[in-house]
Amino acid sequence: MAHVTETKKACAVNPLKMSQPLGAAYAFMGLESCMPVMHGSQGCTSFGLVLLVRHFKESIPLQTTAMNETSTILGGYDNIEKAVLNIRQRAQPALIAICSTGLTETRGDDVQGHLKLIRQRHPELADTEIVYVSTPDYVGAFQDGWARAVTALVAQVPLVDTPRRAHAVNVLPGSHLTPGDLDELRELIEAFGLQPTFVPDVSGSLDGHIPERWLGTTLGGTPLAALRALGGAVHTLAVGEQMRPAAMQLESRCGVPYTVFDRLTGLTATDAFIAQLAALSGRPVPARIRRQRSQLVDAMLDAHFHLGHVRVALAAEPDLLWSTGSFLAEMGAELAVCVTTTKSPLLERLPVAEVLIGDLEDFEQSAAAANCDLLMTHSHGRQAAQRLGKPLFRIGIPMFDRIGNAHICHVGYRGTRQLAYEVGNLLMDQIPHHGPDDWPLPSASRAAAVAHVPAVIPHLRRPDESPAAASA
Repeated sequence: MAHVTETKKACAVNPLKMSQPLGAAYAFMGLESCMPVMHGSQGCTSFGLVLLVRHFKESIPLQTTAMNETSTILGGYDNIEKAVLNIRQRAQPALIAICSTGLTETRGDDVQGHLKLIRQRHPELADTEIVYVSTPDYVGAFQDGWARAVTALVAQVPLVDTPRRAHAVNVLPGSHLTPGDLDELRELIEAFGLQPTFVPDVSGSLDGHIPERWLGTTLGGTPLAALRALGGAVHTLAVGEQMRPAAMQLESRCGVPYTVFDRLTGLTATDAFIAQLAALSGRPVPARIRRQRSQLVDAMLDAHFHLGHVRVALAAEPDLLWSTGSFLAEMGAELAVCVTTTKSPLLERLPVAEVLIGDLEDFEQSAAAANCDLLMTHSHGRQAAQRLGKPLFRIGIPMFDRIGNAHICHVGYRGTRQLAYEVGNLLMDQIPHHGPDDWPLPSASRAAAVAHVPAVIPHLRRPDESPAAASA
């Protein structure tokens, strides 16, 4: 069990984390015809806007209430009113989603009360849904803001009374999943005849497509009608521990049971997800998915020679840290350094002596002291990698020095296989001497290595295949 500690420094020297408002705004961008709004100064919104534009290389819709010195002291009612009315008139979104910032939270604006008065004074807003979430940026981190935003959506958006639809499932993805990850999950779910509704769905809005016409709002994502029909699903699949509160909120509101998957990267983790889909649908696992599992097993056998005994320094949001770190440990790597941004019950379960809630300065110093072979974090870790002379594998947001970030996929059998290849190839390129011939003990034969891979679980067998044959 890992010991979780928090840095006592007076300030972050090289920040690792991003703020709650940015995480909430990112979640709102996964909704169709939505306009995310930060209730704060223009600088807060500009910073988040630039960061997301550099990561996705796309146009990002994000507005601000433009608080200044006077409005901060007197209150933000007038600024919220003007922002809501201007956005409705010019962009005509179906949903206006407002998240607070540290400025307005410190002042103590009663935004819910402001919105109630604004609706009373402006009945023309009746056709526009407005959601507000409290996300002070002086506490929590990026994934906390995302989680709060999704919880606010399932709590505040009016639900229509719809009967249960036999094959409908809700999917609540965490902030650590990319648009490419969501595309892979959608394909897996639909392979069982299920009809998923992702909330939010950044694969529809930030997947790098060229729209037929320009819109001032988000270009795709979860429609408002789908949000209102969440109560008609038979089950909710939440991906990431951060999504547990949202799943619980949805269950308490409309009685939809849920299952939380703490990760979907790795063989056993994906097995559990596939088993749940088979149980929900009542269908056998398709042959092509069984084939993908077999390909992953082979990829793990190929890559473990290069990942085994590698000392890794990992810095990321808790759910991403858990997902990537757990898979690397399963591949034989050693998690020597783990740094994260905020608290999570998953941190204590990581196979490492200590998890530090800190910044990239802590990350760099710890990686140097532990003599790590590989650094894994977002693009702001590139200077540390250069100073230490170690390879850097980029994960998470932001990755502004790479293109194609929206299409990265590291979940499911195929995504896990891709992650194993990418990390293995980086190590082969940067540490060419590291391989089976350099291990302190003779490497196991391929047949012996297969014996350590989890046996094919019963629901993955062909109907005519015996348990013994499946495990062979």
